[in-house]
Amino acid sequence: MLKEYKVWDAPTRIFHWVNFTTVLLLIFMGLMMLFKKDMGIESLDAKIALKTIHVLIGYVFVLNLAVRVVWAFLGNRFARWGSMLPGKGFGTEVKGYLASIKAGEPKQYLGHNPLGRLAVAVLMASLLVMAATGLIRAGTDIYYPPFGSIAAEFVAAEGVDPATLKPYDKTFVDAAKMKVLGSFKEPFGEVHIYTSYFLMFLILLHIFAVARAEITEGGSLVSAMISGRKTLSKEPEDH
Repeated sequence: MLKEYKVWDAPTRIFHWVNFTTVLLLIFMGLMMLFKKDMGIESLDAKIALKTIHVLIGYVFVLNLAVRVVWAFLGNRFARWGSMLPGKGFGTEVKGYLASIKAGEPKQYLGHNPLGRLAVAVLMASLLVMAATGLIRAGTDIYYPPFGSIAAEFVAAEGVDPATLKPYDKTFVDAAKMKVLGSFKEPFGEVHIYTSYFLMFLILLHIFAVARAEITEGGSLVSAMISGRKTLSKEPEDH
């Protein structure tokens, strides 16, 4: 017997698809920046344009993520941290869920299943790292907010208006301070890049896990993130 339940509220669904879209766009722009020479993109203006587009999309990504973090305190039951992340007795829940899969009678959940909550925790941590390191690099690379004015003031040569500095142009900067800034921002860039690779892996794993659960367990997971409603064939564990 199938029964429909209202699960995901509108803000949660909007976050999911905005996040999905911006992350894919950011990955695409990031790859273009990494392989710009192979694509014949060598001019400084083109380099700045790619970075600027990447940063502008990044602002949408960060704002969307910030709203989701706040909504995890204000949203409905399934939008909140308690339903999103592993909690007390999580190990026992995982064992029971895996045992049900092995027995051919997988448990069904209105919210995330135990493995899903673990995945959400890792995904959210990765997204937050990407947001923080991305904002730092936006400021130190092309002097964009919120840290751009601080970086520009630090590296500007004596008597030069920081607001007049151009990205990647060393004409009006203090060489020693620019070197210090370069040493400061380098590890953030490395973390940003390697986290993006990890995020790509997580996206593929997420798609695979959703497809597997949709086929073997039901629950209309994909359509539920559009309509907000899940259709289950048995009493959900978290009803």
